Amino acid sequence: MTNYPVEMFNYHTWATQTILRRMKELPSSVLSENVNSSFPTIAHALSHIYAVDKMWYLVLTGMEMPDAFQACMSINERVLHSVDEYASSYDELAERYSEWLSAQTDLEQTILLNNPFAGVRQTRLSEILMHVVNHGTYHRGNVSTMLRQLGHASTMNDYSFYWYQEAAKV
Repeated sequence: MTNYPVEMFNYHTWATQTILRRMKELPSSVLSENVNSSFPTIAHALSHIYAVDKMWYLVLTGMEMPDAFQACMSINERVLHSVDEYASSYDELAERYSEWLSAQTDLEQTILLNNPFAGVRQTRLSEILMHVVNHGTYHRGNVSTMLRQLGHASTMNDYSFYWYQEAAKV
């Protein structure tokens, strides 16, 4: 039986790697070119996705959300200088998530989430994973738009395209 939160996280990892591979094909200056968009540069968007992924990882592994948020503030504000640095950071974090996921027996268990922006609620681990995926999808869309604004094509990284990529591996 498919574990959909895990499958969706695997998609999130694949989609992030896909957009980073596309970025590696472009001039390195694209990462830091100013764009009139949600973020001033693609590097800022990538830093934001990574910081939020890391913050939720810290929450999933037991840190209180206000503490995890504070721990990741500087990551959100730090811009890396190359796509390779982003790829390495994302790969390392995806591996940590994979290790954590492989140790989980019940992603439907709840934790008391103290969200400093929305309040306290019981939240399933699976809901947090789905949020990580949704957040990444939203901001990869920003990156795709930013690439187009800079005169470059993006790359397909939709979930339905992931199905075919995974089927080809089998």
